[in-house]
Amino acid sequence: MKTWAKAVGIALTAVTLLAGQAAAKDWKVVNIGTEGAFPPWNSTKPDGTLEGFEIDLGQDLCKRMNVKCNFVVQSWEGIIPALQAGKFDAIMSGMSATKKREEVIDFTQPYGSTGQTFAVLKDSDLAKLPLTGDVFSLASQPDKAQKAIDEIKPFFKGKVIGVQSSSIAEGFLQKYFSDVATIREYGKTQEHDLDLMSGRVDAIMASMAYVGTAAKEPGNQGMIAAGPRFQGGMLGKGSSIGLRKGDDELKAMFNKAIAAAKEDGTIKKLSEKWFGFDVTVY
Repeated sequence: MKTWAKAVGIALTAVTLLAGQAAAKDWKVVNIGTEGAFPPWNSTKPDGTLEGFEIDLGQDLCKRMNVKCNFVVQSWEGIIPALQAGKFDAIMSGMSATKKREEVIDFTQPYGSTGQTFAVLKDSDLAKLPLTGDVFSLASQPDKAQKAIDEIKPFFKGKVIGVQSSSIAEGFLQKYFSDVATIREYGKTQEHDLDLMSGRVDAIMASMAYVGTAAKEPGNQGMIAAGPRFQGGMLGKGSSIGLRKGDDELKAMFNKAIAAAKEDGTIKKLSEKWFGFDVTVY
């Protein structure tokens, strides 16, 4: 009886091991979700093809990993649910690795960070916000960052600030500015740009890279960056690749490729091409 039970146990163990091996994915093709509407990180050209820093970087990383990459356009508000549902395998969409997001998905090491700042019209009363161009970290400089917030906060009393829904900037504004200003959320960043230019909002908040690019777009003449840049803490560790929890092999592959792209200067080269400055996170 004991011998039979032992044999059954060995057989079940073997089946379990084989099932585990069968479940392990042989990564030859990786589908990457991106918004396609967040230049210069990612954007959609008139012919429907994608371009941007993350598109170039994603292709480079996949070559290093010896896999084929396919980019899948997905609206920002549904990008994490779509990842979890298996619509694609990874997210490259200017997404910062925050503690809240880490509760539901996993992240690679960061590959870029530009900080969050305000954009206003150059002839508005917010155009002369103090501390413009200064950078404050909520993680390593919490006291200085709070002092900067307190200094600029009175300028936003009674104002309307536009921001993309579910973005790190939206969380930042809700925490620090919702008691003095109205926070208006938008599905796409281009929508809050239109409302800024038409005067329906007094300011917007987005990444410095996005603001710099948006200000050059036709119809956005007069848009300028104003006030300090904030990063770290609740704003995350920097833009990282989002992955389903448990896809450890794919995470290791991406981390190795990102590290190599940092080491040989590829990320620096691509960021200077798309942003005009180095966004590498070391």
